This record gives sequence, C-alpha cells and structure tokens, in this order.
Amino acid sequence: MSTFVRLIHGLSRLCGVVAVALIALSIVIVCQMVFVRALLGQSVIWQTEFVTFSLIAATFIGAPYVLLTRGHVNVELLPLYLGHRARVALALVGSAAALLFCLAVLWNSVSWWWEAYSKNWTTDSMWRLHLWIPYLSVPVGMAVLSLQYVADIYCVATGRDMPFGLPPKERT
Repeated sequence: MSTFVRLIHGLSRLCGVVAVALIALSIVIVCQMVFVRALLGQSVIWQTEFVTFSLIAATFIGAPYVLLTRGHVNVELLPLYLGHRARVALALVGSAAALLFCLAVLWNSVSWWWEAYSKNWTTDSMWRLHLWIPYLSVPVGMAVLSLQYVADIYCVATGRDMPFGLPPKERT
C-alpha cells in the first residue's frame, strides 16, 4: 500500500503542476487578449472562453494537490480539544463523507462528459470548441481527488499520518 500512497501523492503533485500551468497560460492569454483588442483593435474570439475553461479546469485538476498539502479550509477548533482517538475518528468520518461526495460528483461528471462527447457538443461562439475537452477536467480532477482521499484515509487509519496534521495530544 506504500507504493499506492506514493503513486497517488505523485499524481496529486502532477495535478498541482498542471493547475499552475493552466493559470499561468491563462495570464498570458489575458495579456494577449488585451494587446490584440486595445492596441490592434481586433476582435477576440477564443480568448475569453479559453481563460474561463482553463481556470475552471485548474480548480478541479488542482484540488488533489490542495488536499495533499492540507490547503482546504479546515476548522480545527473541535480537533484541538479532542484526544488522539477521537481526532482519528473525526478525520476518518470527515474524509469518508468527502470521499462519498467526490465519488457522486465523479459519477455524474462522467455521464455529463460522455454526453458532450457522444453528441459532439460545441460552444456557441465562432471558436466552436468541442465541450468534451474542457468538461474532461471535472471527472479527471474528481477521480484523482477521490484517490487522494483514499490515500489520506489509509494513512490516518494506519497511523502513518496524524489527523488534521496535529500531533497526538499529551496526557495531563
């Protein structure tokens, strides 16, 4: 299982790199869009859609990396007052609930993506981007996020990782 955890952590890091690349590319495209529109007086056709889809994709694809680095919003008030066993139980219940939510989103997003792919949906703009391409970021992000939750649950359950990143509470 150690290999599985390392593989998922590596995959989550790769997702983080992809998300950063999408954001950086979006910044470049926005600058290009401003230059073309303001200085050259030309219309922008694909830039707005590209940036919108890229930022949404960065959000979904980057989510596993955020979970890996414990970057999600987390209120630690209750875990601070709980003992180690209760922290572990709370972390496992919370992660299991989040995993179920991610699996539900994954299930629905796969059918949504497949519908866009099989029916050859495109955007309404002149660019006519095939929508299955940007829609793919949702099931990919949710699949890796679900795997990251499985790895986190395993690490907390086996004592390889401390729940909420807090050390075991010392007895007083």
